[in-house]
Amino acid sequence: MTMLSIEGLNVWFGRDRDRVDAVKGASFDVKAGESFGLVGESGSGKSTILRAITGLAPTWSGRITVDGRAIEKARLRAFYKQVQMVFQDPYASLHPRHSVDAVLGETLQLHGFSDIDTRVVKLLDDVGLGQKFRFRYPHQLSGGQRQRVAIARALAPEPQLLLLDEPTSALDVSVQAEILNLLADLRQEHGLTFLMVSHDLSVVGHMCDRLAVMKDGEIVEIMEVAALRAMQATHPYSQHLLQASV
Repeated sequence: MTMLSIEGLNVWFGRDRDRVDAVKGASFDVKAGESFGLVGESGSGKSTILRAITGLAPTWSGRITVDGRAIEKARLRAFYKQVQMVFQDPYASLHPRHSVDAVLGETLQLHGFSDIDTRVVKLLDDVGLGQKFRFRYPHQLSGGQRQRVAIARALAPEPQLLLLDEPTSALDVSVQAEILNLLADLRQEHGLTFLMVSHDLSVVGHMCDRLAVMKDGEIVEIMEVAALRAMQATHPYSQHLLQASV
């Protein structure tokens, strides 16, 4: 079963002479339960695809389908119950004046859950924090702890598809592996589907089943992670990325 289908996706910013085409004709499918990576250099359009899916990049054309349903320009609440995103910077993605309890509680309330206290505790346990962090504020947390809260917030609506925008690139190297392993465990425990953006091929090799390589807004190659590990890219740009990562 296909969880996410992208067909002929174009995303642009600005108009007329000021128009910038950030994504051009991107097409790929992500199977239910799969972890799919988008890789490429900065400015290649990887994160823009995630923003188009979530509605944060409103000027797009093509077809986006989630779990067999085509996505319209205006996203309904049911969409955000099914699709959630974890952003790159845990310092910017959490409100500095909201406690962890408020962040998670408000998300649960927004999506219609009633047993909020029980669910907040369960979410904190799921991401390896526990109740002692419940009433802390972002400034009282490390970068890794903030990202765990951001992941808990994304899990709160019980989504099927998680969009991961460089979820460890803003963290210390010592913490990055912990967060990646947490995400891998959560994917197995909750039966999640991942679409993950990264510039780090080793991260994609660890986390993903397949990947698409992007250059200048276009997908130049889709490959299995096994081919990535075996250095068997076919497109010259993919080969260049692999050689640069050695």
